Amino acid sequence: MEPFLFHAGTSPLLVSMPHIGTHIPLRLAENMTAAALELPDTDWHVDRLYDFLPALGASVLRATYSRYVIDLNRPPINTPMYPGFNNTELCPTRSFIGEPLYREDRAPNDVEIAKRLDAYWRPYHQALGSELARLKTRNGYALLWDGHSIKSRLPWMFEGKLPDLNLGTADGASCAPALRLALMRVLEKQSAFTHVTDGRFKGGYITRHYGRPESQVHAVQLEMCWSCYMEESPPYAIDVARAAILQPVLRELVSTALGWRPGA
Repeated sequence: MEPFLFHAGTSPLLVSMPHIGTHIPLRLAENMTAAALELPDTDWHVDRLYDFLPALGASVLRATYSRYVIDLNRPPINTPMYPGFNNTELCPTRSFIGEPLYREDRAPNDVEIAKRLDAYWRPYHQALGSELARLKTRNGYALLWDGHSIKSRLPWMFEGKLPDLNLGTADGASCAPALRLALMRVLEKQSAFTHVTDGRFKGGYITRHYGRPESQVHAVQLEMCWSCYMEESPPYAIDVARAAILQPVLRELVSTALGWRPGA
């Protein structure tokens, strides 16, 4: 299986979905716990929620392998994204509730992690970087939208319930201030969902690494709570009625990003 699926668009926007993959190679699955193989930390249904992207001319990059194989939104040197909080690693050994993902003494060693970097992480990031370069050459600038979702309550990782929609711009460092403000205004004018900008989730490695507004590459992350659109327990079914309320907000956010221009 290829490590990603890619659709080339015509607009300046690339949407990355690094955590929707569900495939785990058999040789790795044999070392994992039964609970891990249920893939509870997948970004369920995110591709379905963003199914309007091709019509807007966006490029789309989607992972095929589970984040439990390797986390595409973590730095390759495996440093914590959020110091002072519980974090999962480049090749996670615990789930978002703090439970082990591997059977005893079966967690990946440094050699195995290096193999996964070469097989899965680097191809995804090579594709991501190449497409951003193409978009910038074609348009004079590029936009990167990193799409995520997460369970609304995860005590091992954060206190209480997350806001429904969590916009991350690395505290304003990953995109132009005007773009950040335009997206915040979209969130503020709707009343269906709670929201925050640069709260608990400020953007992971993808947003922070590729977002270079001084070089006309502008990146944002949107982390959505599962409770906005799906059941938060297995089998993680989508709630069509709730998703129908969320999807127009997502479309307006993405359309606003596409309608923005540097210097406008």
